[in-house]
Amino acid sequence: MSDKIKLGLSIGDINGIGLEIILKAVSSETVMNSCTPVIYGSSKVVSYHRNIAEGVDFQYQNQRSADRLHRDKVNIVNIWNETVNITLGKPTEESGRIAILSLDAAVKDLMDGKIDVLVTAPVSKTALKMAGFRYPGHTEYLTDRMGGNSSLMFMLSDEMKVGVVTGHLPLKEVSDVLTKELIQDKLRILTHSLKVDFGKQKPLIGLLGMNPHAGEDGSLGKEEDEIIRPVIIEAKKKGELVMGPFPADGFFGSGNFKKFDGILAMYHDQGLIPFKSLSFGHGVNYTAGLDYIRTSPDHGTAFEIAGKNVANPRSMIRAIFYAVDIYRSRNQHAEETKDPVKKEPKPSEEEDGTST
Repeated sequence: MSDKIKLGLSIGDINGIGLEIILKAVSSETVMNSCTPVIYGSSKVVSYHRNIAEGVDFQYQNQRSADRLHRDKVNIVNIWNETVNITLGKPTEESGRIAILSLDAAVKDLMDGKIDVLVTAPVSKTALKMAGFRYPGHTEYLTDRMGGNSSLMFMLSDEMKVGVVTGHLPLKEVSDVLTKELIQDKLRILTHSLKVDFGKQKPLIGLLGMNPHAGEDGSLGKEEDEIIRPVIIEAKKKGELVMGPFPADGFFGSGNFKKFDGILAMYHDQGLIPFKSLSFGHGVNYTAGLDYIRTSPDHGTAFEIAGKNVANPRSMIRAIFYAVDIYRSRNQHAEETKDPVKKEPKPSEEEDGTST
């Protein structure tokens, strides 16, 4: 039996840099030693991008499905046969449709146990909308498909780990949806992830305020006193190491964030601006709180450089390694607690497809 983790890769928008960074990543010997990559797409589209991404070097195996995989090669699961139009640098209805096909197929195989983890390449929300995608983004789609009651957008890097209470939501709506129950739910997911996915037995967690200066004793807003601080008090009563609410500017500007294992921001930009300022290009987006593991690079489709062979695969490689590490951490935690994980790794078998 092989201990190699079967890692699915959805290709994202074919007009962006998704396949370029995937192909550069799987050309890495360290990536190939850590997992068996499974690309959900088309060998024709992969070949097109391979010709652009000069210097990539890997062996691949064409597959009709992920039922039988070659453990030491890149596996390409062909999920469509027709020719598609590639318009580099531009979101189109067709590129959105292809991104959905790839994502749907990869998620189905993940839930069926044919792959162990999933890494998603960047998509264009514009192209997805053109193709009729009804979700704001990957996080909401995955939560719905995987039967989760809730999940957490959790940004990971060596510098910090930041979750956000509200994700893809207009800023003017944040105050209306921010409740004690919502913050408690996101805090629960963050705490559980730090313990199970990252091995922090007693994580130290910092909560940010919503308003400038964390409300300035109520003069700049009452959310801190009425909603956020009661959550912190209750968490401390349960023995959790939770502190705050902190003014976001001073929290990051002073370097105070370095003391914490995890940080919970109240809204998207409050957490992602400092995160990307420090970690852009090597950070990772992780969907915590689900039974299945999904990571992605911390950047978008980068249409402006698509096809120029200048895209840096560092964040994609980091997303791959985080997915592998989280999978192993979950299995170790399950072993230690005698609580079996949702699915066990299956042996890898040689495929009868066409080798290149």
